[in-house]
Amino acid sequence: MHIISRKPLHEFSDKHPAAKTPLDTWWAEVKRANWGSFADVKEVFGSADVVAGNRVIFNIGGNKYRLVVKVAYRSGTVYVRFVGTHAEYDKIDVKTV
Repeated sequence: MHIISRKPLHEFSDKHPAAKTPLDTWWAEVKRANWGSFADVKEVFGSADVVAGNRVIFNIGGNKYRLVVKVAYRSGTVYVRFVGTHAEYDKIDVKTV
């Protein structure tokens, strides 16, 4: 998959160093992936959830952080929409980020 963009992950890791390794692991897994549907995502990331608009929510770092992406399955593109703590996640509308 092609991921756009890594910058928010780096910025978040700078503020939350404990998130760096789990985010790097997520990045590596997704770069190697070729998802055709959410079922493919679930095979690798069993705790992932899907919401409206092909947005997928990942638990990162033992569920300490949340990552929301929008997946364009046909083009093989993953757009990072949000990365944050659970408290920050609780303040967003996942369907519109």
